[in-house]
Amino acid sequence: MASATDGRLVGPDGELTGASFDSRSITPGQLFVPIVAERDGHDFIPVAVAAGAGAYLTSRAVDRTLEAPAIEVTETAGALVELARWGRGQLTATVVGITGSVGKTSTKDLAAAALAAGRRVAANARSFNNEMGLPVTVLGAPDDTEVLVLEMGMRGFGEIARLCAIGRPDVGVVTRVAPSHTERVGGIDGVARAKAELVEALPAGGTAVLNADDERVAGMAARTDAAVVTFGQRPGATVRAVDIVLDERARARFRLQSPWGVVDVALAVAGEHMVANAAAALAVAGVVGVDLDGAAMALGAATLSAGRMELLEAAAGGVVVNDAYNANPSSMAAALQALAGMAADRRVAVLGPMAELDDPAGAHAGIAVLVAELGIELIAVGTADYGVDPTERVEVATRIGPITPGTAVLVKASNSARLYELAPQLAHGAAEAG
Repeated sequence: MASATDGRLVGPDGELTGASFDSRSITPGQLFVPIVAERDGHDFIPVAVAAGAGAYLTSRAVDRTLEAPAIEVTETAGALVELARWGRGQLTATVVGITGSVGKTSTKDLAAAALAAGRRVAANARSFNNEMGLPVTVLGAPDDTEVLVLEMGMRGFGEIARLCAIGRPDVGVVTRVAPSHTERVGGIDGVARAKAELVEALPAGGTAVLNADDERVAGMAARTDAAVVTFGQRPGATVRAVDIVLDERARARFRLQSPWGVVDVALAVAGEHMVANAAAALAVAGVVGVDLDGAAMALGAATLSAGRMELLEAAAGGVVVNDAYNANPSSMAAALQALAGMAADRRVAVLGPMAELDDPAGAHAGIAVLVAELGIELIAVGTADYGVDPTERVEVATRIGPITPGTAVLVKASNSARLYELAPQLAHGAAEAG
């Protein structure tokens, strides 16, 4: 590792089990990587070593009182990237890269579950999809990993290309192009160009897995030398979902037609929009060579990362849908449609702000119109852009009242609003969910 980072090892040699940049979650044997950001991670090196870190990177002078080897480097974040490049070279696994404006984390979770039916799989934890999270995912992959699933996030041009240079994907999945981070790339066409960096990075012997129902995504086929497999509901899709029905909790059942066979799929997660994510996951399984029946069965038990259409049983008998990890107009509309599809006498949407949009006022107003059309009660938190007076977080539980049988509540906002903390509090029946 010292060689890979052009660094200097101070202390004895040894073996490491992965890497982490968070001293709070370090596990014995991991390399601790102190990142210099709003807080300087070097300040937490003693905490990481006390928790069992097997070694640590540092751009400061080595503290020789600490009982762990150090690797002196010029800059720790860059060294982490170089380590991940080295680590990728040690793997013989097939690497699957997944991106998209919406659905990438859910598709990552579903793909990992489907692939695990026939392969040893490693994947990003939660949304570790940036230039810190993706490298620690690569470095944490066990040596016997057969398929490594890497979610790739985008906040501007060139970011996905940089992630691809680290992960070197063999298979690339693009879920959808939608208004997300538009202020950074000049609108939705800029989003499409940035997302296309994944398919452009694929080798000629690789496979691009593209959404046939999204014209911008389907058009990316012209931007790659790799083979192309499409998924969706449109006739002509390589992998096609048909005969979709929803149960009382808006969980989808459908039939999947593919070159590898026809299977029936029943999802454990809510929302018709999850059908596309599941179809993408099964397309990846087919491309990699996993038995389709086993992959479909695995999806029937698959769960998603916290805060993604997470169904929480309320203490008083109703249901709270925690979809508050992130939000843009497309994912907000999909979640509201899922809420409207649930068997309930009363439906309430607790909505916070959607961040990083080039027209935030128009986007929020459009969602408010959809809420009204669907006959859903609206409680806004943290923004007046929905056209209603916002409610303080501590008042939400009182506004809703007991979430009894027949009541369904959706909680959704961009991650910065932290409404993902509110959803479990409402489900547990907190008198004041603040």
